[in-house]
Amino acid sequence: MSLVLKDIRKSFKGDLVLDGLSLEVPTGKTLVLFGPSGAGKTVLLRLIAGVIEPDEGEISISGRNMSGVEPEDRGIGMAFQNFALFPHMSAHDNIASPLTAQKQTKSTIQSGVQSLARLLKIEHVLGHKPKELSNGQKQRTALARALAGKPDVLLLDDPLRNVDAKLRFEMRLELPRLIKDQQATVIYVTQDYKEAMAFGDEIAVINGGQVQQVGSPAQIYLSPANTDIARLFGDPVINLLDVTPKAGASGPHVLVSDQIVPLPENHLGDVDRACVLGLRPEALRFVGADSQGAIPVTVETEAPLNEKTVTLAVTARGREIMLSRPAGTPGPSTGPAHIGINARAALLFDRATGALIPAQDTKIEGKVA
Repeated sequence: MSLVLKDIRKSFKGDLVLDGLSLEVPTGKTLVLFGPSGAGKTVLLRLIAGVIEPDEGEISISGRNMSGVEPEDRGIGMAFQNFALFPHMSAHDNIASPLTAQKQTKSTIQSGVQSLARLLKIEHVLGHKPKELSNGQKQRTALARALAGKPDVLLLDDPLRNVDAKLRFEMRLELPRLIKDQQATVIYVTQDYKEAMAFGDEIAVINGGQVQQVGSPAQIYLSPANTDIARLFGDPVINLLDVTPKAGASGPHVLVSDQIVPLPENHLGDVDRACVLGLRPEALRFVGADSQGAIPVTVETEAPLNEKTVTLAVTARGREIMLSRPAGTPGPSTGPAHIGINARAALLFDRATGALIPAQDTKIEGKVA
């Protein structure tokens, strides 16, 4: 079933939480709702579920306006952060409750509960009541209950938040497959950008009560709509340097420590504009001093982070820059060095608004090596 939200507004005690928000999730697709704490993500899920009503706007499921429709009549499965488990029921019976409501056979109910419990690694606590479960076990029980009834629309509010690191990694691999098998229309809330990239067919970034950008994981990462979104995606965080594009014999460019970083030709209109240059740490690498466009830096420190090594360096003008390289790749750990910029991966933002300045022609003839 498709899900459409149109011009949704919601306030609590005069505080505006959602401000004319609109979204559309096609049938069978997973939309990840991503944003900082307090952005209104959970409120939006509760509105869709029918737990609360919007002040303005319309929520439709498969073309049917949900105004006045009770939560139990919306065909929605929910797993919220507060778990909302039935306290008098065992974990098994909590998971089985939507199957029981559907009047499934005992064997179907037992098979469904066991398969989900096995996936979520809670078989050993199926006989326990919620008060006997850890927060992680409660969260997995709530997730299993939401999945058990195979609803048409599935709302998942940060369902892996209390799960340990090993299981969280495993679930990033298994849960998207399970969701796809159910063919549900899904809104998945998370504050973990890696989880957002792994789970979503599309990601909607919400902040200040509005959707700032909707796109595929690759679009959000490679072409963030503004500097705020650019900062949210990536570890280590993107480098943002104040620059002013200039025109030269080879076209528009910016200077980083007096070295030219070329820009696409369509940025000629941005010459002398106050901008911010966005450089992902992986777009930078150590080069020899005699390499074209080599930028002198001083390496302050480096930190091995399993699959990669992160380096903090300072330019000749005192600007800090983070570099990321695959683990085991040689590079200086301290002292003088030179870096090169992959100009094809550079992003340009307006300094006043933070908005991305799109480069329609992404072909760059020269590259700073």
